[in-house]
Formats: sequence, C-alpha cells, structure tokens
Amino acid sequence: MNYKDNIAEIDKVNDVIKRYCDGLHYADVEKLRNIFCDCAVLKTPGIRRTREEWLALVSRRSVPFEQGEQYNYKVISLDIVGDQALVKLYCPLLGREYLDFLGLLKEQGQWRIVNKMYADI
Repeated sequence: MNYKDNIAEIDKVNDVIKRYCDGLHYADVEKLRNIFCDCAVLKTPGIRRTREEWLALVSRRSVPFEQGEQYNYKVISLDIVGDQALVKLYCPLLGREYLDFLGLLKEQGQWRIVNKMYADI
C-alpha cells in the first residue's frame, strides 16, 4: 500500500469512527447498526453482548446530546495493517469515561466494526 492509499484508508476508518461517536452522542441506533458487522460482539470483563443486545441498551438509555454533554470523543491511536484496523478511542459518556478498543475489518470494500472492547476509566 502506498502513502496515498494509506491516507485514504485512514480517512475511511476515521469516517466510521466519526459515525460511531455521532451514534453514541445522539443515540442513533440505525447509524450504529450500519457501521457494525451483524456478528460483532461487545466485550468487557464478565460481559458479552451481541450487536443487537447492545443497540437495545443504547435505545433505552439517556441521550448524551439531550443531557447537554459535550462532544469530546478523541481518537488516541489508529493502526491499519492491510484490511484490518484497530482504534483506541477516548469516549466520555453519560458522566463516565471509557476507553473503547474498536476492531475493524475492510470487507467488500467497506470498513465495519467487528469487535468492541471497552474499559471504564
């Protein structure tokens, strides 16, 4: 992959991450559904959730935007190797602070989140 191709892929992954942050901030379940692979699993020690289980929780929780929360999500690191990417994201949400570790794969020309691990910091 040459430099220009790599920059283009970084931009595409960043676009997915922007949509992820928007989906969290505005509790936009459809936006989140569209960027997660249907087989994605969300994990933290002792908890495993399917995409649909997690989206159901998002749909029922408070909406950060409506709570007046600032939009302060920040990419800490982004690594791409071929058609795989790993993003470490600072994610302040509903009075808590999380680090999200998002695994993405590029399949059929599209980047999608296939794995989410997170830690409450």
